[in-house]
Amino acid sequence: MAVCARLCGVGPARGCRRRSAAREQRRGAADSEPDTDTDPEEAGGGGVTEDEEAAERIEGGRPLPPSVEAGPAGRAPLSLLELPPELLVQIFGSLPGTDLPNLARVCTTFRRILRTDTIWRRRCREEYGVCENLRKLEITGVSCRDVYAKLLHRYRHILGLWQPDIGPYGGLLNVVVDGLFIIGWMYLPPHDPHVDDPMRFKPLFRIHLMERKCATVECMYGHKGPHNGHIQIVKKDEFSTKCNQTDHHRMSGGRQEEFRTWLREEWGRTLEDIFHEHMQELILMKFIYTSQYDNCLTYRRIYLPPSSPEDLIQPGLFKGTYGSHGLEIVMLSFHGRKAKGTKITGDPNIPAGQQTVEIDLAHPLQLPDIENLHDFSELSRIVLEAQEQVRREEQEREQRQEEEEHSQQAASPPASPLGGGEGAEGEETAAGAEGTTQDKAPASQPFVLPMGVISRNEDYPRTCRICFYGTGLIAGHGFTSPERTPGVFVLFDDDRFGFIWLELKSFSLYSRIKVSFQNAQAPSREAFDEMLKNIQSLAT
Repeated sequence: MAVCARLCGVGPARGCRRRSAAREQRRGAADSEPDTDTDPEEAGGGGVTEDEEAAERIEGGRPLPPSVEAGPAGRAPLSLLELPPELLVQIFGSLPGTDLPNLARVCTTFRRILRTDTIWRRRCREEYGVCENLRKLEITGVSCRDVYAKLLHRYRHILGLWQPDIGPYGGLLNVVVDGLFIIGWMYLPPHDPHVDDPMRFKPLFRIHLMERKCATVECMYGHKGPHNGHIQIVKKDEFSTKCNQTDHHRMSGGRQEEFRTWLREEWGRTLEDIFHEHMQELILMKFIYTSQYDNCLTYRRIYLPPSSPEDLIQPGLFKGTYGSHGLEIVMLSFHGRKAKGTKITGDPNIPAGQQTVEIDLAHPLQLPDIENLHDFSELSRIVLEAQEQVRREEQEREQRQEEEEHSQQAASPPASPLGGGEGAEGEETAAGAEGTTQDKAPASQPFVLPMGVISRNEDYPRTCRICFYGTGLIAGHGFTSPERTPGVFVLFDDDRFGFIWLELKSFSLYSRIKVSFQNAQAPSREAFDEMLKNIQSLAT
């Protein structure tokens, strides 16, 4: 506060205010009164009449009194209070909104200037991207400061990507500032099997400022319009929603009408169009399980994977085909010599949060020519040979580690920390091997699925860039007896890849989700890895 006091012209740097009567007349004794409010909601409060006149003068461009336009003749202003108010508005408007409450504590002049809506309009635009004409709010009596403090700042912690806790099914929620609303959009894959179609989305809740008192939370679930809801921030990176009027979710035709409506939205078809009995059971099971929540859900934050120049392609979110389960959302991330595909949405066999595929970037596969590629046994031979090579290398690596441990125990000096160096060297070697393989491989090579391999989407690319050995996770219903089985990762282009499940004789095609998600970047690689570990442990 001593620094702030000097800026205002009080304290030892400027002399006592009692000794400067002229300065006191110019500014008024009230200017030095401190304020103890630290809430952004209160920053800029003060006397109503005088403050409104000051704000009107600043925004309307009316001439300022000579006493506040400049310092005494012959010298530059030595105090912020000697600067013109419109200049202070520009200075304060460039500061982060979270710093303005402390600024309002300095003196009533600062507090009065901080009531200027120009400042808060700029903070809404620069910090949250609100590009609406906020002047229209004056009709409802809501100021830009109210929008910032009671809506944007208060609910800033729920902006970004989230995964709902809906058992094995998961989901992808994107909470964004949309005009003068904060809206939670649930993203849904396109209808099966059109993996290249854009994502679908529907609102689950919205928050807006109806009056100056507080923000209003509304549930958007169902078909009867917005109704009363509630949001609670449970802890860091976790919040929950609750609907207070679940009767708005019911339909006049009962559960049968609700199911048929859900089926059209979720699958784009009717039950009569689905002839596969097992698929009908899976669809009915998902409807019964998910509808019981009534939009009363807990959400946990997820991050987009960080990228590096050495990555095979840009990591991110993809939608992929999973047989009778339909399309699901998978996050592709790179971890040195490995690439991982983690389910964001899942099914009763492999739930959301589990690692569906793992790609060994140190073991590229050379596919046979197009004539022999039709033969499944030829592809199987190549993959099983790679599996055996990986197994031998793992055994040799374990043996070397055991020998090193024995030698370190026998040696008199303390062992040096070789673990991290080995890991880094392994990643470096893998990246080098990957780069060499891509240099030697042609820009594209013909590709066709072997006879007997089932694909939900026959419209897959007929050329690919490169293939790698990988493993895929399979399990029985309820995630029973999970095991990793060998397969082939096929890179088609920057936005599409596939995976051949050798044991299942099945093919999954993945296509990138081309949506620019905001507030979704991980603060660090460690934070992203911790997030992956958390969602997998919850799924288990």
